[in-house]
Amino acid sequence: MSWTNYHSHCRYCDGTDAPERYVEQAVANQVRAYGFSSHAPVPFDCNWAMKPEALSAYISEIRQLREKWQAAIQIYCGLEVDYIPGVFGPKSPILANVGLDYTIGSIHFVDAFPDGQRWEIDGLHTVFLKGLQEIFNGDIRRAVSRYFELTRQMVQEECADVVGHLDKIKMQSEEGSLFSESAEWYREEMMKTLRVIAIAGVTVEVNTRGLYKKKVAETYPSRWVLEQMQALNIPVMLNSDAHHPTEVTQCFTESARLLREVGYRELRVLLNGQWQSLGFDENGLLL
Repeated sequence: MSWTNYHSHCRYCDGTDAPERYVEQAVANQVRAYGFSSHAPVPFDCNWAMKPEALSAYISEIRQLREKWQAAIQIYCGLEVDYIPGVFGPKSPILANVGLDYTIGSIHFVDAFPDGQRWEIDGLHTVFLKGLQEIFNGDIRRAVSRYFELTRQMVQEECADVVGHLDKIKMQSEEGSLFSESAEWYREEMMKTLRVIAIAGVTVEVNTRGLYKKKVAETYPSRWVLEQMQALNIPVMLNSDAHHPTEVTQCFTESARLLREVGYRELRVLLNGQWQSLGFDENGLLL
């Protein structure tokens, strides 16, 4: 068994442990390559993002671990970057020339409350409902459509190497009672987004965190989305979005099995300093 994982968080943002604890666990789990992707600093108060003054120390520590563990595992230094139009994104100057190996582009914020505070769509459900009312007058279709509009804008204007947890907003759906993935409007928004991603040729992660945290019943993105992605030849990678060392390869076996069932035969990986596609099965990469 051999896996890779490029979406992980550590003590520099909202992860629980020092970076080396994750490396130790990755080696124990026979992970071939491991990427750190702490939440990039944002230009406003945010209790789960890295502080701007910590960025250089973060990159330095990951580089030191790369050297220390090079005989056992390949280590890469990335960031998960929020896209906020006109404010921050994967191409922001603070991230240029700092020596990143890759970026994951994600949407965590959708517009703002009347007082200017950013609306977090993947935090507390009470906050989600508050923003839904105060920003979108309770119109869930408008709110979710805006989320996907921002995803398309990110891909077109500040495309990262990887699109993070594509349909994470479904965690707020109240098991389909607030909005349904089977609704025609939802599927239209998703398909518009997938076509933009396909044109850009960007990789989409299959993120397992919602499964092992029991936030959702399927991966991000859902099976029906993966089926459409496979038909559009959109490349995928398998990530756990680990915040604790025990989460390094959580739910990989069942998620890899799912990918095989929908027709995928290769995963995108960063190995030996290059992006490439490798075969896989439910037990890991076929090396």
